[in-house]
Amino acid sequence: MKNLPVVLALAVAACAQNPSSTVGEAPSFRVDPAWPRALPEENGVQLVLGQVAGIAVDDRNGHVWIVHRPSTLLADEWDAKAARPVTHRCCKSAPPVVEFDAAGNYLRGWGPAEAKLEWPKSEHGIYIDPQGNVWIAGNGEEDNQILKFTPEGKFLMQIGRAGKSEGSNSRTQLGRPAHMMMDPKSSELYVADGYGNHRVVVFDARSGAYKRHWGAYGAEPSDEKQPAYEPSAAPARQFGNPVHCVRLSNDGRVYVCDRVNNRIQVFEPTGRFVQEFRVEPLTRANGAVWDMVLSHDAAQKYLYVADGANGRVYILERATGRSLGAFGRTGRMAGEFKWVHNIAIDRQGNLYTSEVGFGRRAQKFTLMSF
Repeated sequence: MKNLPVVLALAVAACAQNPSSTVGEAPSFRVDPAWPRALPEENGVQLVLGQVAGIAVDDRNGHVWIVHRPSTLLADEWDAKAARPVTHRCCKSAPPVVEFDAAGNYLRGWGPAEAKLEWPKSEHGIYIDPQGNVWIAGNGEEDNQILKFTPEGKFLMQIGRAGKSEGSNSRTQLGRPAHMMMDPKSSELYVADGYGNHRVVVFDARSGAYKRHWGAYGAEPSDEKQPAYEPSAAPARQFGNPVHCVRLSNDGRVYVCDRVNNRIQVFEPTGRFVQEFRVEPLTRANGAVWDMVLSHDAAQKYLYVADGANGRVYILERATGRSLGAFGRTGRMAGEFKWVHNIAIDRQGNLYTSEVGFGRRAQKFTLMSF
């Protein structure tokens, strides 16, 4: 895929107030600076967010869920040693899992209710299944598990376990999973696995039983050390770390974010390789393909790709991977991004993003034209 045209790059750089730029016929979006609403206080102390490491929409009611990292509050917000706010009014972490209504109002939040629960050390990824259950994962060094809860936070099931990884061909253990999504027709859970492993792995969403797994190009994954990404080199035959997202299309395709290799690979549910799209292939370091969602129309004509390294969301034609436009730029103002980490979409086609690093927020982008 070629780089974005110079005209588009200049237009994107000038879009802080209305960060939408498209080439040809593509959807356009406008940031909603009033979303979400301010978090409430608890006993007179302001609740704040740490790094927002996952965002998802409940399609049943349009509610938006996030998972964030309370451990990443700053030293001038929370005194971790004394376990208290630094000042009289600031601050206290919101619970790690937070639910907003469609208007952005804080509804509730929760975290681990049992000491024995293997809650991840570094929260990463959230998914709301068709029944409204909440799935979360983690990318800490020993976060090799996925947890399933009711919307109220009652623990239901665990896949994998905290502790030592067993590698990319294990049938019982995960490797710092990044993201997951369920196929409601087959009741199968697809997992982007992840920060430690180099694969997609599929489980029975009801029992947690292993079904199958595969690596890049549908081959068996390997844990051999790989060279750093080099734009001029031939495409890597293995997924890099992290395998950062997995998304399912209405027509039975599996889309996988190979972040540091700047590509999306497409598969059949069996793991048979179909095609790949390269995105901003000159990007090094953290890579360009952090997350993606498919558009809300029945044909899912577009892919919206979140690029945390370059601070943009790209609009691609799904059939070909052709770049049609982009919005956003690196920054901290409304509509800009500092490490945009995840992206979600509602039934109306509006987009929601989350930011890690020093971004530490969620944003809404209203669909203006389609």
